[in-house]
Amino acid sequence: MHDPEKSGVAYPIKVARSKRKSFVLWREAFMAYLSPAIMASIGGWITADKGLQLGALTTIGGTSALIALLLGQWLQSCGIHKRWVTGTPRLALVAVMGMTLAVIGLLAAWLTTELLVIFAPGESLAWLSRVWIDFPLSAIIASTLITWRWRSAINHDHQK
Repeated sequence: MHDPEKSGVAYPIKVARSKRKSFVLWREAFMAYLSPAIMASIGGWITADKGLQLGALTTIGGTSALIALLLGQWLQSCGIHKRWVTGTPRLALVAVMGMTLAVIGLLAAWLTTELLVIFAPGESLAWLSRVWIDFPLSAIIASTLITWRWRSAINHDHQK
């Protein structure tokens, strides 16, 4: 038989690594919109809840995309320079961001309901009761997705 060690022929061995894509904010925000919107739409179709189907595309997906854009922009511009953001373990950072943005989502729901009562006092908006669940839940989903992906992207970039 032909022995490669004796003949001096070396066969290159390629390391099988998954190539991670870098953090691209518009792509991450699009996925932050699409993921909860699709899941909520499926739930709305299964339960035949028209409010959930409409909310999936508006208050659930829209809030998630907005939070993803704002948080992603902050992480890219300011968060990278904060030692507590880059030094905290990934899971702890995701939990802190999720809880913080859930509170911000509750505040946004409160502000939305109060402003609509002031500016449209006689209007009975059916979706207004949904914002108390949609805003904080969408904020948690978006912050989890964005923080996890951003943190894994910066960890991957620093290892190179």
